[in-house]
Amino acid sequence: MTGQVQVGRIGRAHGIRGAVTVAPTTDDPDLRFAAGSVLSTDPAERGPLTVARRQWSGQVLVITFEGIEDRTTAETLRGTSLLLAVDELPEPADENDFYDHQLVGLAVVHTDGTPLGTVADVLHPPAAPVLSVTRPDGTEELVPFVTAVVPQVDLAGGRIVVSPPDGMFA
Repeated sequence: MTGQVQVGRIGRAHGIRGAVTVAPTTDDPDLRFAAGSVLSTDPAERGPLTVARRQWSGQVLVITFEGIEDRTTAETLRGTSLLLAVDELPEPADENDFYDHQLVGLAVVHTDGTPLGTVADVLHPPAAPVLSVTRPDGTEELVPFVTAVVPQVDLAGGRIVVSPPDGMFA
């Protein structure tokens, strides 16, 4: 595997000693942001960044990076994506678990074989993940990524089978 995946996004500065808030986009933020972890960045010129300290302030992840020692410097990192090489990701624990980057680009077909589009993105609202599917006409369809609607993901075959409820893909 090649490439990188986003594991977090830097938010506002936290305090005056260079800490920042981070919105994690990983299942295991304690592992991904452990002290000593080195993360690439987008934009690339802001990194790589090495985690000096990680702590939780309630539900907010607060990270201090080596070399970032004041609020002014921390604010320059706002909006930076934190990236990890794909080959550093562990294998999914279950055959029905997938990384977002594995799903983006897959063909989406109806259970009867009719082409419905291509996965453009995977969204993570508070409930279940949602696939953003670009239809052949260029419009977007949002598909809940739940077994009742998505009964099959065939990574090797490059497709996702969808059993859409009435009104979806209409």
